Amino acid sequence: MVTRIYLVRHAEAEGNAAEFFQGNIDTSLTDKGLSQLDPLAERFAGIPLDALYFSPYRRTQLTAEAVNRFHDLPMIPEYELREINGGEWEGRAWADLPAAFPESYRQWTQHMAEFEAPSGDTMREVWTRMIEALTRIAGENSGKTAAVVSHGCALRSFLCYAEFGDIERLGDVGWADNTAVSLVEYDSETGWRLIFKNDSSHLPPALSTLRTSRWNRYDTEKE
Repeated sequence: MVTRIYLVRHAEAEGNAAEFFQGNIDTSLTDKGLSQLDPLAERFAGIPLDALYFSPYRRTQLTAEAVNRFHDLPMIPEYELREINGGEWEGRAWADLPAAFPESYRQWTQHMAEFEAPSGDTMREVWTRMIEALTRIAGENSGKTAAVVSHGCALRSFLCYAEFGDIERLGDVGWADNTAVSLVEYDSETGWRLIFKNDSSHLPPALSTLRTSRWNRYDTEKE
């Protein structure tokens, strides 16, 4: 029996716009992020959903409410869907990280699978946590369709697993725009299958975070 899960990255939040590492900081949405919610809600208006899970932070909850606008489902907070804990990176400007943390920044940009945040999570911990959480959610909704709202790095880890099955391929996944949508399917006999990833076609160009970033050199590095 096949279970379908839509994976949604949260709308633009304060850290995305101000160019700092958010991680587990409970930031809220920017004005642009709030404007991204209407097209996201319209995208999901015609998609049948049976369940909705979200990482219990303000930026993900507000995004999940948009996904739920035309469905009125119980919204289920799931802490295991949280973003990577950036430890000493959290709240630091992206522009400051190369000089302040040269080794961990090298890992992030050159070998993400080995990244270990100073006093925070390792990428492998996020990888394992997300696989376990999404597999459990799929089991709870066997044969149904669910939506999951989470974060850039956390979703990238799971999408890497669904597409490649190898954490060493993290660099090949790419970052999602804010409110980008992916779709995966789970079969208890054959496992996970990626249908599409990081689609933000519902956003007009002016509402894209990646296209309008002031710091294009960091576009591939933002959580």
